Amino acid sequence: MELSNGFYSVHEFRLEAKWLIDPKHLFVGPKIGEGAHAKVYEGKYKNQNVAIKIIHKGETPEEIAKKEAQFAREVEMLSRVQHKNLAKFIGACKEPAMVIVTELLLGGTLRKYLVSLRPRCLDTRVAVGFALDIAQAMECLHSHGIIHRDLKPENLILTADQKTVKLVDFGLAREESLTEMMTAETGTYRWMAPEHSHVEAWGEEALQP
Repeated sequence: MELSNGFYSVHEFRLEAKWLIDPKHLFVGPKIGEGAHAKVYEGKYKNQNVAIKIIHKGETPEEIAKKEAQFAREVEMLSRVQHKNLAKFIGACKEPAMVIVTELLLGGTLRKYLVSLRPRCLDTRVAVGFALDIAQAMECLHSHGIIHRDLKPENLILTADQKTVKLVDFGLAREESLTEMMTAETGTYRWMAPEHSHVEAWGEEALQP
């Protein structure tokens, strides 16, 4: 359904028209990643190489409603932040599946890159460059009132030349104004900031390792 203000709205899904993906132009290729909430595939959209994230819908009505709300929240946040250290958002659709399309990054995850270097260590200059990339991505999110909540090497993807890292996966992200409700699904335990283990509200000052 198209609204007069140029937005599309289907239940909780609300997206500016320019970001609405036509699934007929999507070609889904091999799977390149999988998490608890979604699978990611390499593919094409209108002859552009892309990453296609397909969200698990859930089984029960409660699970489905929760997944749809999470999907709508992730899409809304992706559509309003742009930065060279964030994977470029291309668009999304809700039917026939909940799909998020972003640029395809071919350098692999930071985790795989670091493992591939063993037993060598990461060059100091490269490490500093990656640290700056991550800090700039987080600064951009925080300037828009967004807390990522799942910063870890698996969610940092290298560009094809392996000189830059970009942050991906906003599935657990929240707006800072809603942090008083952030007591569940607060990211990957191993990489959580200590503040996440408490029930008190937390915000931008919660540093993520």
